[in-house]
Amino acid sequence: MKTIEIRVSGKVQKVGFRNCVKRIASRLNVKGEVMNLSDGTVRAVATGDEIVLEKFLSMIYGCPRAIIRDIEVREIQFSGFPDFSVRRAA
Repeated sequence: MKTIEIRVSGKVQKVGFRNCVKRIASRLNVKGEVMNLSDGTVRAVATGDEIVLEKFLSMIYGCPRAIIRDIEVREIQFSGFPDFSVRRAA
């Protein structure tokens, strides 16, 4: 199990992107959270098995109406989450 932080830029706010990410996470049993940031990007923190997290990242590109320009991923300290939640803008 590991935790990653994901920063997604492009047209990812006001298009249902966070809810799409939550649906993917629920399907794959990934725990964490996703939120809009004031700079127009979306930040997600995801905890799960390494192979499942790779699949999670690849599935994010399939979110309808979102236009992803860039995804930055970095491993961070392990965080245990009870589920995957959509949070208000940070």
